[in-house]
Amino acid sequence: MPIDAPVDSDFPSRRRAWSVTVLLTFAFVFSFIDRQILNLLVGPIQADLGLSDTEISLLQGFAFVSTYVVLSIPLGRLVDTSSRIPVLSAGIAFWSFATMACGVARGFSGLFIARAAVGLGEATLTPAGWSLLSDYFPPKRRLVPFSIFLTGPYIGAGIAMILGGVLMESLLSRPDLQLPLVGSISAWQATFIAVGTPGLLLAAIVFCIREPQRKEVLGDAPNAVPAAEIIAWVKQHKRIYSALMLGVPFIALVLYGLQAWIPTYLIRVQEMSLLEAGTQYGSIALIAGSAGVLSGPFFGALLQRRGYADFQLRVALWVLLLVFPFLIGLAFAPSRTLALVCIAAVSFLAPVPLALTATCIQAVTPNRMRGVMAGLHIATVNVVGLALGPTSVAFATDVVFADGNSVGLSLSLVGCVACVAGVAMIAPALRPLADLLNAQSGTTTT
Repeated sequence: MPIDAPVDSDFPSRRRAWSVTVLLTFAFVFSFIDRQILNLLVGPIQADLGLSDTEISLLQGFAFVSTYVVLSIPLGRLVDTSSRIPVLSAGIAFWSFATMACGVARGFSGLFIARAAVGLGEATLTPAGWSLLSDYFPPKRRLVPFSIFLTGPYIGAGIAMILGGVLMESLLSRPDLQLPLVGSISAWQATFIAVGTPGLLLAAIVFCIREPQRKEVLGDAPNAVPAAEIIAWVKQHKRIYSALMLGVPFIALVLYGLQAWIPTYLIRVQEMSLLEAGTQYGSIALIAGSAGVLSGPFFGALLQRRGYADFQLRVALWVLLLVFPFLIGLAFAPSRTLALVCIAAVSFLAPVPLALTATCIQAVTPNRMRGVMAGLHIATVNVVGLALGPTSVAFATDVVFADGNSVGLSLSLVGCVACVAGVAMIAPALRPLADLLNAQSGTTTT
């Protein structure tokens, strides 16, 4: 069942391809601003609504993931079988409205529903974005645009922390706002509304993108590949897909746990103000996280030149080993400076393999299966990473250590367990991946 290989001339112009890459990256930035702003507002929300750390973690993780995961594969299937641009534009508009709805919520239930709606909208982005980029760039030129696209979460998380801190500091000094039909809203509610509004303009701009022609389809594939054929393909390469769909998500668990609870850690343990925590961690997420993603292609190319055909997963394996000591250091950091160094190191290392694993999924998967596989990857990353990450840290804080100020120990414990599990899942896939990619390129494995 061969994959038809297009030539470079079959793809859109570089100018058009890079314009779309920038626009998709903006969409990813906005999605993470809307997704991550909650992490900075933990204190004010708890003060207003009386929520526990565990309830907050359910809003951070489970509420969002409940729709994001369930709908990722169906939406991925929709991406594979229909025009991708309207799907993506509608998703951006929907999650923007949902973020604004968080700003009018009056309790846990209202926030939970609004966060679930954010997850529904954002479930369109990765399947559509990955599929579009793969049809704008030939295989040998995909790694850099994928890396740029994947800086979106770190730029977005950084902006959410910095802008959110500034907005909250400004709004806290003013009386509650009065909105027609809504009534009085506090500073944290106004922050949700402010960060959600620009996404509506972005949705309209994305709708104007021209749909590219699909490339690298199976030679005899219909418009929709049967589910049985997809399952057979995955089973044929089960070790590779196990590593991509189950092993790599443990890196996300470390990252999402960090993003969810580092602001609270800095406020509770390192005694920073909300503005200080937002600015300090926002700057780290923005700079270190983006640098990590953009460094991925460099490290991948270095390993590839040295003959490692499995470089995409090998980098992921090494990252899990490297973050381990910094997670331990975070638990016992005696000063703000050392704590920030450990946070910066993990924030840089964890995103390094993301573009590599994204392009790996594209490389080992035929075109009309890519939306489904991207959706499956989203599902597993978010079940393991976003659903379990924040809640595992909160559970360790509330139950294992039973001390709100032990959040650093909780981050370390959960992160180290995730590293061990990820290594165990990824290591067995290195040789099968090398064999498959070498077979596709017509070379032999040594």
